[in-house]
Amino acid sequence: MTTATLSESAKPTEISSLKQRKIDDLIQVDRAALSKFTRIPNLNFVIVVEDVQDWQPRSENEQVITATDYLGKDALFATTGITIINLCRSYKYLSIGYYCSLLAEARSQQVIPSIKSINDLSHKSIYSLDMNEFDYVLNESFSKHKNMPMPAEFAMDIFFGKTDFTPLAKVAQHLFNLYPVPLLRVEFEHKDNWKIRAVKIQPITSLYAYQEEHFAATFKAFHAKAWHMGNANKKHHYHIAILHDPDESLPPSNTVALEKFVQIGRELDIDVTLIEKKHYSHIAEYDALLIRETTAINHHTYRFAKKAESEGLVVIDDPVSILRCTNKIYLADLMRINQIPTPRTYVLQENDISRIDQLESEIGYPMVMKIPDGAFSTGVSKVSNRNEFETTAQELLNHSSLILVQEYLYTEFDWRIGVLNKKPIFASKYYMSTGHWQVAKRDAEGKAEFGMSRAVALDQVPPHLLDQAVKAANLIGDSLYGVDMKMTERGPVVIEVNDNPNIDQGIEDGVLGDELYRLILLEIIRRLRAQHAENKTEKQAAEF
Repeated sequence: MTTATLSESAKPTEISSLKQRKIDDLIQVDRAALSKFTRIPNLNFVIVVEDVQDWQPRSENEQVITATDYLGKDALFATTGITIINLCRSYKYLSIGYYCSLLAEARSQQVIPSIKSINDLSHKSIYSLDMNEFDYVLNESFSKHKNMPMPAEFAMDIFFGKTDFTPLAKVAQHLFNLYPVPLLRVEFEHKDNWKIRAVKIQPITSLYAYQEEHFAATFKAFHAKAWHMGNANKKHHYHIAILHDPDESLPPSNTVALEKFVQIGRELDIDVTLIEKKHYSHIAEYDALLIRETTAINHHTYRFAKKAESEGLVVIDDPVSILRCTNKIYLADLMRINQIPTPRTYVLQENDISRIDQLESEIGYPMVMKIPDGAFSTGVSKVSNRNEFETTAQELLNHSSLILVQEYLYTEFDWRIGVLNKKPIFASKYYMSTGHWQVAKRDAEGKAEFGMSRAVALDQVPPHLLDQAVKAANLIGDSLYGVDMKMTERGPVVIEVNDNPNIDQGIEDGVLGDELYRLILLEIIRRLRAQHAENKTEKQAAEF
């Protein structure tokens, strides 16, 4: 099936009397309720490409570097306060382009496209949540051009929010405001009405020769404005859904803990309902979402979080926390830049594997090797010599273009510090599995055997360890986190920050008991009330 692409030569004469109120209203709603742009002057722009031939600087103000240099261990471009324009050839999950955006955010840099935009646009089930508004605007726009011959299907390219098809110029800008991506291709189709069929991120290499100068011109205009991402909050309600999977082998909350949430909710005069994956279409019926199922990016848990956020719900775990916590590469760079103590950590690309002499001399064997998005000790290996290192590295690189290598630090147990809204709420000790170097020991079939665990009163936690745990969690956000730590000879070190920490009856609640569940539910209620108060104030201001 052939898809036509509209260009300037195909557009009709514009009708100057177009009533743009509804489109303008939609743009205004976008600024108030969705991710938006805020002007910041004098930002330095760095353009990242996979091959220097992919982009030739058009002015002396453009600095172009390769993705290899940007991701390199020297981190020459780890300076905060700059904007990264990621023009890599692919943004696929765990690709080089994906990591450029991920680590830019870890370095507190503005980046286009953001990791949120990349992930949202990789799943139609996510971005389609925002498309209903566009369908109305599309038909409103085309109703003013009834005599314009149009194919039943066509595609429109958007460069930094600009298109050469003028009737849809404001639609293009709105899409860019929602998904700040250098190159977007939007596919439309007409049956009974016009609809957006797909929104796709395009790589720089997809440009035709005749498009390159137009793209350069739109980038120049964007560069002059120097926009950056901001955030917005939403609305108010009072019923809480807990997403869980009754068949999950290692859930973050056991059955008794889930029952505790329901029971304590009843005492607080709120409705707490357990929901499953099959209830996705009903999420808007609730006021808040608490995720008690192991999260991942390419997974329905992220889609639930994203949908709930788009519907105005309070969400724990929120989509940004899931994005940040589920990738160990991001966490490693974030901790390093903010001087949080961690095991000595190295991020390797494929071409680094044959040159590890310095690595061996600095940390020696054994070493710990990890894939970026493993959970419950999956994708984590200990290697004792170069042969094991090379074999394991090649296996891990089949799953990710970057891998993590850390010094091996053995302790009798790991600390887990629970943090909610930037404050510690519980502490636990997780002991190593018997005869093993990790908390979880897996057999050939992948079944896990865990060491003992017990809760510890917060006043019994080493103060410096507690302080570092809270600092690490606060770099992620203000949601619910579990910070894994070790107390070593050189002091506390952060292993990782988890967005979906275990809250199990009999373990994490061993000190606080029911109060732990009450703390979490009360925080959700506080956020709901804060949303309500904010929206009420905004409404009163608008009426005034």
